[in-house]
Amino acid sequence: MNGRERVLAALRGERPDRVPVMLHNFPMAARENGVPMSVFRRSGRAIAESFIRAVETYGYDGIVVDVDTATLAGAVGVPVDFPDDLPARCRAPLLRTLAGARDLVPADVAGYFSVQAALEAVSLLKDHFRGEVAVRGNCDQAPFSLAGLVRSLDAWLLDLIEGEEELVRKVLDFSAGATTQFLKLMAAAGADILSNGDSPAGPEMISPAMYRRFAWPYEKMIASEARALGLPYILHVCGRTDLILADMAGTGADGLELDQKTDVNLARRVLKDRTAFIGNIDPSGVLALGTPALVAARTRELLVRFAGTPRFILNAGCAIPAETPAANLKAMIGTARAFG
Repeated sequence: MNGRERVLAALRGERPDRVPVMLHNFPMAARENGVPMSVFRRSGRAIAESFIRAVETYGYDGIVVDVDTATLAGAVGVPVDFPDDLPARCRAPLLRTLAGARDLVPADVAGYFSVQAALEAVSLLKDHFRGEVAVRGNCDQAPFSLAGLVRSLDAWLLDLIEGEEELVRKVLDFSAGATTQFLKLMAAAGADILSNGDSPAGPEMISPAMYRRFAWPYEKMIASEARALGLPYILHVCGRTDLILADMAGTGADGLELDQKTDVNLARRVLKDRTAFIGNIDPSGVLALGTPALVAARTRELLVRFAGTPRFILNAGCAIPAETPAANLKAMIGTARAFG
């Protein structure tokens, strides 16, 4: 099997020949290729060249094409700052009041510069690897998460409690339209897999009841959209997701990318043969700040835990920091290769 075949087999629940590794490493890939974020987020060629170098260096199976942390927010009109060598960040909401949702009109995200860069990178990577490596197009924010950037997260969380639900739904529908557009564009660019992040939808930010009411229906909608496009879909939610694992699996996502706070024993039982577990080595405390020996030990523990299921893909729990030592990443991947 090649890398693409391994990753897709795990997402289908078929046994790959060895543990597939798919890295969420865009800050590290850019740094190691000498590309500042100011260039990376605007150049599909720079993105592609950075990932090509990373695959050649570390020999992993699946690329996560991610460009920034506020791509869709910028594309729908949220004011965004662009640091020279850090991910983008929203500096103000698009809507200062929830009442402004009445005036929202569907956004066209296709022409936004970092959307275009991501699409170009996917196309270039597909041409370069010719089916040998899986190319996952990360379509930035899921609707709930994007809505939090449209309103600003603190205001959005208050809206969920105090706001008029019709207006809350308008913001969510507006955001879902943008997310859906990005999925379709990524599919047309040739991505093998589609994904989104819905980081603030987890129990560390909102209750499970609020998740099921406001985030889950839109996650399910987006997963269904990916399936309609004929592609597997991966959902990422930050924090400890124990209380919503079954719900997340119920979205229809083929894989859940979960961070180190999630109980892997519980995830193994709940996801079992329904959904692939992707993760969840601690990207900061272990990969960036640990030793190769610690990385190898944590990786081996995770591999043993998921040895009985084909639905497992090794990754960090979230984006791998730019400062991560190469030796640590090699220790993680080397341990997986030795495990078989």
